[in-house]
Amino acid sequence: MDGDRLISPADGSVSRRDLLTGVPVTVGLGAGFALAVQPVQAQTMITTPTDGLTAGEVNVKTADGKEMPAYRAHPASGTGFGTILVVQEIWGVHQHIADVCRRFAKAGWYALAPELYFRQGDPRKAPDTQTILREIVSKVPDAQVMGDLDSCVSFIKTENKGDTGKLGITGFCWGGRITWLYAAHNPNLKAGVAWYGRVVGQSSELTPKHPVDLAKELKAPVLGLYGGADSGIPNDTVDKMREALKAAGTPAASKSMIHTYPDTPHAFHADYRPTYRKEAAEDGWKRATAWFNEHGVPAARA
Repeated sequence: MDGDRLISPADGSVSRRDLLTGVPVTVGLGAGFALAVQPVQAQTMITTPTDGLTAGEVNVKTADGKEMPAYRAHPASGTGFGTILVVQEIWGVHQHIADVCRRFAKAGWYALAPELYFRQGDPRKAPDTQTILREIVSKVPDAQVMGDLDSCVSFIKTENKGDTGKLGITGFCWGGRITWLYAAHNPNLKAGVAWYGRVVGQSSELTPKHPVDLAKELKAPVLGLYGGADSGIPNDTVDKMREALKAAGTPAASKSMIHTYPDTPHAFHADYRPTYRKEAAEDGWKRATAWFNEHGVPAARA
């Protein structure tokens, strides 16, 4: 085995230096799962069909002129759909994130999930979570992510299918934190839903602020969905976010709320993982869709 090789090239892997420089994705975006989360829990995994939808990979031009891959789904007929940006877990835009887009589309929304690590590398090729965190995620600046999400909004405008005047965002794990940040970044956002996203952390050049620091700057109300038995996001940190929202006193912060599911682990919505909790996941989905409908991101009505 090549010392610089992450896994055998026979299964389409890339070298460590290729991972770092961001090689093109060799498998279609939204297909399969990251190596780091294998094997998947096939018995609980949800697969949403594409009938009645327009769904698949698109390229979004970013502000620096690059082409960012993204997975997009919306009803095949009609226009003016409420629009939801779907932000990936640390594993990138794999099959589960694509399916989330299709679930939104089936319910009458336009959903777009950009591959926000595309400059830094392909997380689906890395052999383990620590490699992804160390060699990709740790090198992704928050400012870059905010700009790329803005580029997604511009792309959606050009498609004339989604209505960016009815804009929402949701994200899972890494994407949950990004959801809070984008709600403080985009004044045109109507609502956000953050699934078990970290709310506190060490400041750095690439991650200067965290959600707890930005409560007063929220431009749109955010619903936080958290697990009470999440070992990576202690309950006391979630309580700090609740306190920050209360102390902020702004309209968006006052309308924001956090719901915690007792005795529930991290990633309880990830139906392809052992952490999946069906009851909490289904309740969270109902809360999320109701949140968007109630806060200016309505689904299309049949």
